[in-house]
Amino acid sequence: MMIFDPVINHRSSIRLKGYDYAQPGAYFVRLVTKDRQCLFGDIIGEEMFENRFGKIVRRTWRDLPNHYPYMILDAFVIMPNHIHGIIAIKDSNRGGSSYNIDSSSEV
Repeated sequence: MMIFDPVINHRSSIRLKGYDYAQPGAYFVRLVTKDRQCLFGDIIGEEMFENRFGKIVRRTWRDLPNHYPYMILDAFVIMPNHIHGIIAIKDSNRGGSSYNIDSSSEV
């Protein structure tokens, strides 16, 4: 396994400063575990085997539209230490969400 070195592996944010990420559109999402710990499962051969935490992540992802009816989920993949997904926001009249989205580009 590759060890994460923040000096070598540091990435700058590609988020656009001042852009309102709560507006309608499709967004690529990547979430990485703290210290890139492999918390969601293991890759054996060429296949990802999710552990119980990986299964929780999958259930939570699938459940997002139940909490945010304006959200459409697209492709999604779980890796041992991160997830990738595409989320589409349908419209800006988002009544019914359980809380407001922080759309600041400085997240």
